[in-house]
Amino acid sequence: MSAAATRPSPAAVALAGPPTLWHMEIHDDIVAAVGNTPLVRLGRIHPPGNLVAKVEYLNPGGSVKDRIALAMIERAEVNGWLEPGGTIVEPTSGNTGVGLAMAAAIKGYRMIAVIADKQSKEKQDLLRAYGAEVVVCPTDVEPDDPRSYYAVAERLTREIPNAYRPDQYSNPANPHAHAHSTGPEIWRQTDGEVDVLAVGVGTGGTITGTGMYLKSMKPGLEVVGVDPVGSIYTAETDDDVHTYLIEGVGEDFWPVTFDPAVVDRYEQVDDRDAFEMTRRLAAVEGMLVGGSCGMAVAGALRVAAEDDSRLVVVILPDSGRNYLSKIFNDDWMREQGLGD
Repeated sequence: MSAAATRPSPAAVALAGPPTLWHMEIHDDIVAAVGNTPLVRLGRIHPPGNLVAKVEYLNPGGSVKDRIALAMIERAEVNGWLEPGGTIVEPTSGNTGVGLAMAAAIKGYRMIAVIADKQSKEKQDLLRAYGAEVVVCPTDVEPDDPRSYYAVAERLTREIPNAYRPDQYSNPANPHAHAHSTGPEIWRQTDGEVDVLAVGVGTGGTITGTGMYLKSMKPGLEVVGVDPVGSIYTAETDDDVHTYLIEGVGEDFWPVTFDPAVVDRYEQVDDRDAFEMTRRLAAVEGMLVGGSCGMAVAGALRVAAEDDSRLVVVILPDSGRNYLSKIFNDDWMREQGLGD
């Protein structure tokens, strides 16, 4: 018999060894799989290698918002604000709604997501796929307009018995979730070598919670808020606040969940630069991400280029699968005046 015939197969070799070296890794439910997303070096976009991305679209619900969804629900349960069989109502750009719908499916709650009409069809379909009811409202209205998605969500919460609105814009569980998960993960994954945190600012929960934790560990760390042109965070006057195409970031009001004192500086990015970087990430790094991710990377890249010795971590909030009919569609890009 030949030596090859007696040689154990690779599978046999892999299975060999004392069972004491193995341990079970089974989550009790899908929300237990949230977090511990990887850091990936963006070395093709920025060859010096000091720009790395926290890939949040690898959460089970597809976005960073999975982290806050369960935390907000559990806070409501503990305080008696949400009872068995109740209804969750949330104004959302889609991702928080998905995280809430995922948790609601496990816990047996009805979920109503109130979204603005600029959100992609994929996001609406995704919410419905998770069993959520979707209410679509106009984008270009003031927050206090009764047609705005904030106002509609508030009305539905009043009208529906046993309804609860987590309100990610004021819920302290939003930044707390990041202070207890995202921040510690980045610190551990970089072995404390992170020098700069760059985050697109939406509700402000991610940048506030993550930034506060990292600064508590390393006081000299710089926090950079990346903001779309038209958002209130970087507007010099009220006239500078206007609508934009990037979804899920920026605001036209100041959320309670955002602590501006955490931010050391801002980088402002327009729709064109954000979407060009979004498409470049897919083409060059093989990372299919959303427009807010392209925006965050465009801003973070400027910071990383200033000093190659500093390690810059940028958070990528969601997947590009939600934007196939928009950012990755050449016809749509041309219609918006952003294509060739």
